[in-house]
Amino acid sequence: MLRWLIVVFLALILFSGLQKWLQKLGFGRLPGDFRFRLFGREWFIPLTSTLLLSLLAAGLARWL
Repeated sequence: MLRWLIVVFLALILFSGLQKWLQKLGFGRLPGDFRFRLFGREWFIPLTSTLLLSLLAAGLARWL
């Protein structure tokens, strides 16, 4: 379980680093990607995009 937690954490870090580039491809605007304002700051939780990118990475890893 700790291994999956680390994988999800690393996927979130990777997604946040590549967010501007991935938004041009449509990631970050999928249903299930939450964007809200709280305490004067905008928060972004990309659940669906992270899941999709994780599935893509797993498929590439299995294929290679």
